[in-house]
Amino acid sequence: VQLQASGGGLVQAGGSLRVSCAASGRTFSNSVMGWFRQAPGKERDFVAAIRSSGGTTYYADSVKGRFTISRDNAKNTVYLQMNSLKPEDTAVYYCAAGSPILSSLRSSAGYRYWGQGTLVTVSS
Repeated sequence: VQLQASGGGLVQAGGSLRVSCAASGRTFSNSVMGWFRQAPGKERDFVAAIRSSGGTTYYADSVKGRFTISRDNAKNTVYLQMNSLKPEDTAVYYCAAGSPILSSLRSSAGYRYWGQGTLVTVSS
C-alpha cells in the first residue's frame, strides 16, 4: 500500500481544514487507517483511526469532538475533518495503514504503511 497525504495548510485558530490520504493497492479496503501527528521536537502521536468497514472510529482525547475521521473505500481515500482548530494542533499529519490489534491501534507500531505527511499550521 502506498499512501499520499494532502490538504494541509495554514489556518487561523477556530477554523477548519480537511486532510486526505489517497491509497494505492488492493488491501486498502481491508486495512485499518490511522492519522498520527508530529509537532516539532515532539514524538509522533495518535490522532484517529477507522476500521475497514468505517463503522468504528477511535480518537485521541485531545481531538475528540473536534476531528472526524472517515473513509471512502470506493475511492481508496481516508479523510480527517478538523474543526475548531487550536494552535496546539500544529503538526505534520501522517496517514497510516495496517492491521493493528486493538491494543496497538493507537500506537504507530501497529501500522505497516505510512504516507509522507502534510503540514497543518494553526495560527493564533
